[in-house]
Amino acid sequence: MPKLKTHKSAETRFRVTGSGKIIRHHVGKSHLRRAKAKRVKRQYYEMTALKPADHERIRRLIPYGIK
Repeated sequence: MPKLKTHKSAETRFRVTGSGKIIRHHVGKSHLRRAKAKRVKRQYYEMTALKPADHERIRRLIPYGIK
């Protein structure tokens, strides 16, 4: 069986944790950020877990995980 290709834009946008979860950045992180509250801006620092509905679709794009 041939090697599978990794989708390069998915590789930059997602990370796989040691336990196998896929995490992503928050959206709306930079545009119009001055108008957002300090508490909201602080929430953008951390990455968040991917929704279970999208998990299998993204897993196919990054078949070997991300090193």
